[in-house]
Amino acid sequence: MTPKVQLPSTGSAAEPGIEALHDTAQRIADNVEQVLVGKPEVVRIALVTMLAEGHLLVEDVPGVGKTSLAKALARSIDCTVSRIQFTPDLLPSDITGVSVYNRQSENFEFRPGPVFANVVVGDEINRASPKTQSALLECMEEGQVTVDGETYSLTTPFMVIATQNPIEMEGTYALPEAQRDRFTARVSIGYPDAKAELAMVDEHAGHDPLGDLRPVADGDQVRQLLRAVRGVHLSTDLRRYVIELVTATRKLPELRLGASPRSTLQLVRTARAQAALEGRDFVVPDDVRAVAVPVLAHRLVLTSEARAARRTASDLVRQVLSRVPVPRGDTDGERR
Repeated sequence: MTPKVQLPSTGSAAEPGIEALHDTAQRIADNVEQVLVGKPEVVRIALVTMLAEGHLLVEDVPGVGKTSLAKALARSIDCTVSRIQFTPDLLPSDITGVSVYNRQSENFEFRPGPVFANVVVGDEINRASPKTQSALLECMEEGQVTVDGETYSLTTPFMVIATQNPIEMEGTYALPEAQRDRFTARVSIGYPDAKAELAMVDEHAGHDPLGDLRPVADGDQVRQLLRAVRGVHLSTDLRRYVIELVTATRKLPELRLGASPRSTLQLVRTARAQAALEGRDFVVPDDVRAVAVPVLAHRLVLTSEARAARRTASDLVRQVLSRVPVPRGDTDGERR
């Protein structure tokens, strides 16, 4: 078992280290698993995404707990939470906010939309038109909203947790490549096994577990944890390894579009978060490999031939992982 290492102090005495981060993350995970039974891997990716200051896309068929996961993670943190139900008639201003004329002051006043929250739950994001989906682009990438020429900053932490049904379902719009690239990771929950489904029937049939959920962390704690994750060490060899993995996706003949430079940054951030969850203040190759599929797969665009051969983006990422040599040196030996 990997020992937990305390990060060197980089701020005040109250600044948490890796051990405190691990304990807080475990409390959040336990909280979420009260709602999403039997899916620890999905919960892990959700936590990694949060600690990497990213956004999560939850994609699967109806009824497997996509919205429950988003709500459970949001309710586990005592901060501002909003929920947006995406529909075909939703307008961009319904998300970002709108300027309203005040007759008394004879000025326009900005009324913030639901995106002005720490955690934004976007339910069935692919049911809205591409124009409305694009309202989230600036929010997710730059942490700000521009309305009528005025820019408004969003508070930290800021995380979008969006759910969507597969694009083959009726009445949905495929997310544009630019929109998918804004999401740090994508997870698919899948159906529970028989044991987990039996436990769900026994425990959840009589009441809603979300109603019993209480926060186990607050916004200040999350902000401290984000600062701790930024300090996790990543060696030069591992930085090169990340770049080689991303570059390899751009050379695959099965792909029309490989991973973007943004995905390189996201893979580095999630690898740091994964290392912190494992109780380390440095990244090892297994951390990169543990997050590569959820971080890279949804950004890839397959050729029609690859789709006809029933290849998947996840399979291609695993193929790249098997081909790119793993650094064998002392990845913890080079400190900044």
